[in-house]
Amino acid sequence: MAKVIMVQGTMSNAGKSLLVAGLCRIFQQDGYRVAPFKSQNMALNSFVTKEGLEMGRAQVMQAEAAGISPMVCMNPILLKPTNHIGSQVIVNGEVLGNMSARDYFAYKRELIPDIKRAFNKLESFVDIIVIEGAGSPAEINLKENDIVNMGLAEMVDAPVLLVGDIDRGGVFAQLLGTLMLLTDGERERVKGLIINKFRGDASILEPGIQMLEERGNVPVTGVVPYMELSLEDEDSLSERFLEKEVGLIDIAVIHYPRISNFTDFHVFEQIPGVSVRYVTSVRELQHPDLIFLPGSKNTMGDLKWMRQNGLEAAIKQRSEEVPVFGICGGYQMLGFEIRDPAGVEEGGNIRGMELLPVLTVLQKEKKHCQTKGNINMLPGILYPISASAFEGYEIHMGETTWIKEGKEKELEYEPEQKKSGQTACEVVVTGKNPNVYGSYIHGLFDTGNIADQIVQALAEKKGVTIKEGMSEDYHAFKERQYDQLADTLREYLNMEEIYGMLREAHLE
Repeated sequence: MAKVIMVQGTMSNAGKSLLVAGLCRIFQQDGYRVAPFKSQNMALNSFVTKEGLEMGRAQVMQAEAAGISPMVCMNPILLKPTNHIGSQVIVNGEVLGNMSARDYFAYKRELIPDIKRAFNKLESFVDIIVIEGAGSPAEINLKENDIVNMGLAEMVDAPVLLVGDIDRGGVFAQLLGTLMLLTDGERERVKGLIINKFRGDASILEPGIQMLEERGNVPVTGVVPYMELSLEDEDSLSERFLEKEVGLIDIAVIHYPRISNFTDFHVFEQIPGVSVRYVTSVRELQHPDLIFLPGSKNTMGDLKWMRQNGLEAAIKQRSEEVPVFGICGGYQMLGFEIRDPAGVEEGGNIRGMELLPVLTVLQKEKKHCQTKGNINMLPGILYPISASAFEGYEIHMGETTWIKEGKEKELEYEPEQKKSGQTACEVVVTGKNPNVYGSYIHGLFDTGNIADQIVQALAEKKGVTIKEGMSEDYHAFKERQYDQLADTLREYLNMEEIYGMLREAHLE
């Protein structure tokens, strides 16, 4: 059996995902076959595997750090919130259905066999599994029938590292309070405490660490500094959503309530001179050089939100001067109409933004697949990325058709692309406004130098200079980030103690 170790947090956004990624990288560097695991993830950022199965992006990031291909068994349960009280439930990469929070709470124990099978599959080919918990193990209302924190740790006999976030304040109360709310058996599983996101001189923490260890009876395994990294993180708590200064090239991403897969735009953040701002109002929108409409878990609801707060009108006005690019749900919004005859989202029909000559009909069956090909010829400012090779994936519950001369027409692909098994990138433009683009392809900008070419085109139009080639290949950039993460953890964590926890795991 593989050795296991689990990272749990005192709260959401304590840094569990990055610590798991960093440990995966360290173990991989040390010559072990390692994989991440999270039994249940609640996220709107998702990914499609080679098999066409859907999983959370956090485990994809961790798999990249581990040097292995993402597999859906790393995240057997994915919850994608559709509103404040319900989520789409995805099990083993396939949609099970929509459930309210209460219904899922009553049902979730039925998924334990799926969790065990997924974990056992990982065990069959790796040496170490690094498990990520969710939220906090001390959520009293959620502890019954727990399948993601201490319930999972007991299920797979995992030692636990408990992480607290000092950047948000009260880290000693976080850690000690969490330990106090655990049962005796659960406390025995906690083998080390980690103080995360520290800024300053760690020596000033020594009195607090001494008291924490005395009262909690658990050693502090490390004090990890705040790290300036550009890696994918969990949804709504992302620091990417905080207000930023406007760069030489300014990109605005519309941050609607059910934004999903905003990882599509991370590649632009590593290009010097480019700002990527997530905006929620006309005031924040200002006058960017490019506007992205990202994916959405509730396309109709988010379109209504833009309509009500004035963003729709502002975007339509800006589209006369700057490019507007919709991905997935954003692409659907840019069309003439969205229809929901099966009640997938809100039912009925809604007028789109009428910027692209397309119509979308939402359907119960979700399309999720990887895809690659070449971008079709584009007019307007994005002409330079025409014919560029791309790799990406699609996740959507709608079929989109062109409207031409008042008639609906199915989207068609070039015959040679059909023969090669590739699909054309569905980048659709309107002849009336060459500034408006749409695509279903997530990850479209990650391939090659597509993002860099877009920035260069924007810079030329604006009359400013962004040094060409300043951005490195995005995949190489992420590899360097994982190495930097591992180097930092090696310096500030007691890895000898952590390896000791692994050696003790699964002792009969």
